[in-house]
Amino acid sequence: MKLAHGLAIKPSAIHGRGCFATISFKRRHKIAEYTGEKITNAEARRRAHRKMLRICEVNSRWSLDGSRGGNGTHYINHSCAPNAFMQILYDHILFIALRDIEPGEEITIDYEQTLHSDDKRCIFGASTCRGTINK
Repeated sequence: MKLAHGLAIKPSAIHGRGCFATISFKRRHKIAEYTGEKITNAEARRRAHRKMLRICEVNSRWSLDGSRGGNGTHYINHSCAPNAFMQILYDHILFIALRDIEPGEEITIDYEQTLHSDDKRCIFGASTCRGTINK
């Protein structure tokens, strides 16, 4: 796997392995683009039973499975108090910094709406935690 520039995969206190910054990322600047195998949303729903789900929907027809051909961004973990967010722009999934991120920090996003079941527990423990990954 070829990692996106400025990222490293390391053990995470949040869950398993996580995606960490190796360089500084300024607020509102792009961190990386999500990459992976392009699959139909029907295939994404078929794969949704996996324990570790690494699939992001691009549009109403297509999704990307980051566990196949990904660049490390599929290790970005959930947090109810994230330091980044995901934005889809012209069928490209981008990760953008919500605030300045320093080297060594784990990059996190709020999953909000995912293919995970609605009872998937959030284990991050932020004071703003809602208890589950999905809203």
